[in-house]
Amino acid sequence: MTGRIIIDLFTTLDGVAQAPGGPEEDTDGGFPFGGWQAGVPDDAVGRWVMDGMSTLDALLLGRRTYDLFAGYWPQHTTGPEGGIGQLFDRVPKYVASRNPNVELGWQGSTRVGGDLDAEIHWLRSQHQDVHVIGSIDFVHTLIDDQLFDVLQLWVYPLVLGRGKKVFPEGTDAANLTLLGVEAGANGAVSLRYAPAAGPVRTGTMGS
Repeated sequence: MTGRIIIDLFTTLDGVAQAPGGPEEDTDGGFPFGGWQAGVPDDAVGRWVMDGMSTLDALLLGRRTYDLFAGYWPQHTTGPEGGIGQLFDRVPKYVASRNPNVELGWQGSTRVGGDLDAEIHWLRSQHQDVHVIGSIDFVHTLIDDQLFDVLQLWVYPLVLGRGKKVFPEGTDAANLTLLGVEAGANGAVSLRYAPAAGPVRTGTMGS
């Protein structure tokens, strides 16, 4: 089996992916816009997310996102969010942490904290579609090291001007291949990319 590592991020037009879901999700740097996603609801995003979840058979999360998910989803396995709650509760969950003594109370949870390249290779051999949801600090490492197969961005028509970005200053230069584009009725846009080989090339337009 050669599975895929799929990064799922909600982001603003200026690339901010910090704390889309709520005010207390990630307050690093005094971020004042936690929960910005709620201000621009778009039913299309929900459909896109559910389509993406249809083949998910494992989660790979940064520690902060894992703690948020572990505190929320086990209590939401019924009702409107029950489908996602049951899925997340059922599938294996891998947590990126350098702490060998980290406590992971959610069933099916395992720490990954060694050689990341080797860990990703092993995950691809064990699963079909491993989703990395949120986990922006961890995602920076995956992007810089090109340890992903699909970068799924749900881009909202907002500019925040501050916060953790998908591609912060100092991100390694890289090429990407566009896999697909969709637009929602309220302005959200789905953009899907894959890594592309080779260095970024420069030149003079028109020559």
